[in-house]
Amino acid sequence: MKEGPRYKLALKRRRQGKTDYHLRYKLVISQKPRAVVRKTNKYILVQIVEFDAKGDKVIAAAHSKELSKLYNWKGYSKNICTAYLTAYLAGLRARQKGIKEVVLDIGLQTPVKGSRVFASLKGLLDAGIKVPHSDDILPDEERIKCGSISKWAQDLKENDPEFYKRQFSKQLERLPPEELSKHFEEVLNSIKSSFSNISLEGDRQ
Repeated sequence: MKEGPRYKLALKRRRQGKTDYHLRYKLVISQKPRAVVRKTNKYILVQIVEFDAKGDKVIAAAHSKELSKLYNWKGYSKNICTAYLTAYLAGLRARQKGIKEVVLDIGLQTPVKGSRVFASLKGLLDAGIKVPHSDDILPDEERIKCGSISKWAQDLKENDPEFYKRQFSKQLERLPPEELSKHFEEVLNSIKSSFSNISLEGDRQ
């Protein structure tokens, strides 16, 4: 009796290029929760996820659009500053649930030094979550705190006001970009004060 070709159909998400199951397996066997960082066209999402055979369980999460709703964030919704704040919020929520250590899961994103996914990593670290990492992949403090944007905006405002208005047209509707660095600190302090039951002293990695 003749038989047809023998092959195994790949899982749907692998066929669609959405999941690297080899990488996922290595993360899962660590037996630690995963910090899943994902980007959309407009937002940043950070979830603390635990593996379950019936489906992953989200223990804590934060979405960048929450920053404007809960903390009056007037900056961009998906840049490095926002990625840091979103992860910081997710990290504090995870600590409230008893999570102390995670592994970073960036999915199919290309790991680029100083990128938004590693700004998110820095946010988790500063929230007191332990994450295996190398310090040289993290963005510098000035970029994380919107300092580079504020300085550039101030320079453009003084030397090329027309380009300044074009470049920051949408941001100017919410807040002058040269004030973003100060505003970042205000929002960060607001997030900290909303988690006053968590000690943040000595938690920075």
